[in-house]
Amino acid sequence: MKTRRDFVRFAAAASLLSASVRAASSSSDGAGAGATAAGDGAADRALWVRLATRLADPLLGALAERKLRVRMPVESHPSSKDRPQYTYLEGLGRLLAGIAPWLELGADETAEGRERGRLAALARMAIEAGTDPASPDFLNFSKGSQPLVDSAFLAQALLRAPVELWRKLEPRVQQNVIAALESSRPIRPGENNWKLFATTVEVFLYRAGAKRDDARLFAGIEKHREWYVGDGFYGDGVEFHWDYYNSFVIQPMLLEALEVVGDETAELGAFRAKARERLTRWAGIQERLIAPDGAYPIVGRSIAYRCGAFQGLALAAQRHLLPKDVTPAQVRVALTRVIRRTLEAPGTFDANGWLTIGLAGHQPGLGETYISTGSTYLCSVALLPLGLSTADVFWSAPAAKSTWEKVWAGENLRADKAIKSPK
Repeated sequence: MKTRRDFVRFAAAASLLSASVRAASSSSDGAGAGATAAGDGAADRALWVRLATRLADPLLGALAERKLRVRMPVESHPSSKDRPQYTYLEGLGRLLAGIAPWLELGADETAEGRERGRLAALARMAIEAGTDPASPDFLNFSKGSQPLVDSAFLAQALLRAPVELWRKLEPRVQQNVIAALESSRPIRPGENNWKLFATTVEVFLYRAGAKRDDARLFAGIEKHREWYVGDGFYGDGVEFHWDYYNSFVIQPMLLEALEVVGDETAELGAFRAKARERLTRWAGIQERLIAPDGAYPIVGRSIAYRCGAFQGLALAAQRHLLPKDVTPAQVRVALTRVIRRTLEAPGTFDANGWLTIGLAGHQPGLGETYISTGSTYLCSVALLPLGLSTADVFWSAPAAKSTWEKVWAGENLRADKAIKSPK
């Protein structure tokens, strides 16, 4: 916080958040309307797989057949007339960003393994169709500003599944992907989280063996070093915003970029260590935000990305970067509740299986002018822990109470503390 005024604004926002969180639960024992029972790890994983498949099948199936524009509806704000030129790449990149670690486990002889293999094959066909200039579903990577965003989400997916979504592509398709992502370079990112979209594209191109643009790659990293505001939270540009962009974009893309280039200098290596520490703190905060009924504070923009608001928590769980006092099992329980609350509400999917705009059902009023059908597939990033094997403690441990439940049931826990992590 640079000034006392900034601090006052932060404190006021935090007070409103706290009130919203308290209101989400009607009793101290954690029982509330719509509460979801905690299942064992196998039952929870089966639910997540079912929802991942429900998200993926319509979109990947249509694009693999080169009929995405024919089949996919485009719901958007009434004042937005340009979303059809962006929504298809949005859908592909955002869906794959979330399910890529799961697909990367590869096919095996289990029912889940066969499903992974089927969807990974569909995803490769979809990537081929979307990056082939001769395809009727060739996606827009360069016209307007929006394609930079979703070029980055596609690049993030390819980084998260380097075997299943990249190395298994034919060389011809790989070259099409590289050309498509390179075509986003003329798009100038704004002075906000968009810097990390350019960073992520360049990080992937570097990993793919293409020449990288260091100016675009490192600008996002350096700017976010400057924009750190404290206690595990980065500003979205120079200003503090109370929203979930630390999860939607900032912390995941920043850390994943540093994991690729962090060994290039001692300074970058030190920043990578700080980024991991900050993600751990952010994950601890996020776990405390989820009520026993799966509700959470509805603050800030892009709330129609649903459970994608918890990508920070999901990524920390997948990378084994959770706080010491937050167990993987309690995160599984909390994430399962929020995933169910946001993806199982009536109206979440239309009659043909496509996502609608909303948070708890179909609520188009929650969509800003940049939100459309394809955008909403960012909800998939809550599913990142599917990339952990069934033997991982995240899935194998018995269900555990969340921090919310423990405290409001009267358990004597340690006090929560901020981290001291300077820029």
